[in-house]
Amino acid sequence: MLRLLRALAPLVLALSALVAAPAAADPADIDAAARGVVRVVLIGDRSGEPVPISHGSGFAVSPTRIVTNAHVIQEALQDDTLRIAVVPSEGEGGTFARVVAVSPRNDLALIEIAKGALRLPPLTLAGGAMPDLGEVSAVGYPMNVDLAQGLDMSDIFRAQPPVKSRGFLSGERPSRQFDTLLHTAPIARGNSGGPLLDACGRVLGVNSFGADSDSGDAEFYFAVSMRELVPFLRANGVEPTINALPCRSIEDLNTEERQRLEAEQEAARERLAARAARTGEVRERARLEAQMAVLEARENAMALALIALLLAAGTGAAAVQWRRDPERRRHAAIAAAVAGLSLVGAAVLWLTRPGLAAIEDRVASAIAEAEGKTPDGAAGGSAALAADGALICTLVPERSRVTTARTDDVAFDWHADGCVNTRTQYGRAADGTWSRVLVLEDEAAVAVNSYDPDTRTFRTDRYLLGKSAMDRVLEARAQYTPPACGVSDAARTLGEQQSALVALLPDTPNERLVYRCSPKADAGQTRLK
Repeated sequence: MLRLLRALAPLVLALSALVAAPAAADPADIDAAARGVVRVVLIGDRSGEPVPISHGSGFAVSPTRIVTNAHVIQEALQDDTLRIAVVPSEGEGGTFARVVAVSPRNDLALIEIAKGALRLPPLTLAGGAMPDLGEVSAVGYPMNVDLAQGLDMSDIFRAQPPVKSRGFLSGERPSRQFDTLLHTAPIARGNSGGPLLDACGRVLGVNSFGADSDSGDAEFYFAVSMRELVPFLRANGVEPTINALPCRSIEDLNTEERQRLEAEQEAARERLAARAARTGEVRERARLEAQMAVLEARENAMALALIALLLAAGTGAAAVQWRRDPERRRHAAIAAAVAGLSLVGAAVLWLTRPGLAAIEDRVASAIAEAEGKTPDGAAGGSAALAADGALICTLVPERSRVTTARTDDVAFDWHADGCVNTRTQYGRAADGTWSRVLVLEDEAAVAVNSYDPDTRTFRTDRYLLGKSAMDRVLEARAQYTPPACGVSDAARTLGEQQSALVALLPDTPNERLVYRCSPKADAGQTRLK
């Protein structure tokens, strides 16, 4: 019974993890992290020929520095005839490395390859607390897999993808005088020094050893924790990239983005309905007031015109009578002049009396005033979003997924023709979006930068590619030269040029950084390329 319970322990642990764990690891994230995982080989000499003695795993924390276990390279520290070789997961083969630091107390070692010999994409360390029972992945080069494939020691000089295995985090606990993580992702001899990754491909620990399971007990494995790794790296001149943001999938972000847009559209509809209701009330009140004012002005003008007409008639009749009396002819002339002026005044008052159309004009003016607009329709009060100018953009964490990239503020000068910083042209796609595709060869990544002037939203989608995919992207990028700012039809041309390259990218990016931008006169932050 006890043996049965022990055998069932991993199953019970896995089932409980399914309930408590966050979203499953994204294979693309694990693959991206695996680009920086290497095989660490101890090389001896036999009759002048290099001979592999043993191997373990390691992972890059900078383009030239690699973390592994102290016990992986221990023999080389005691035997100066042994050399340490590093074989990447992709490429043409490996190179030799030197020891930078060794800490047997917590089973950590840092080795360095010669600059220019090999550049590796560094892995990002997880900075946040990993919940118990979260899903984890171990990546490395287990020897039993090599044996099962019929590979001998000479084959380990060839670049091969590392093996990935999944399990669940079981907690943190001190052991062997240092802090470790307990997990169930299977590892074997050769995995030592490889990374233990979270669901976003960030390093949680350095796989070191496993529990003895010869008696049929449940299998558990131990990784050196971040509490040991981070101080070790900093003490030896390495400032690792640490990411403490929540681990969410692009699918979750897309779902949240759709919900956000739907909520914004619903809020906009409600605002329009409320505005229409307010406009209706204003219109009715304005119409009533306008009708009263216009009708009153109209009646007053007509009454004055009638009075002027009567005055014209009276003075005209008096002028006729006075004209017959020689002594009153001067009075007749004055009366005739008054009659003429009164008649003209009556005509003017009649012709200039307000028409019924003035009611609608007054209603429109009242509505425009109530909405804070000028009568010609231009918005008053707050100014519209500026199309051009210097901007400072700040990351919006709740709309972003960051696993490796820096999250500094981005400053750039945007112009309505898609020109950035007066020298970098952005392309305009058929759907109206502005974008620029950057091929970051040193990082083995592609960044698609896009900007929406209407909402002042800047976004970067980053694709972390393997060597074969990166080679295809580099070939496509070599096929065109982006037009300079100011060239005729530059935005459309670049949009068409970039489309072939974008078609080579995976459907889903590994990272998405969304920034909210605002005007900024001075710019001392990261400049947008």
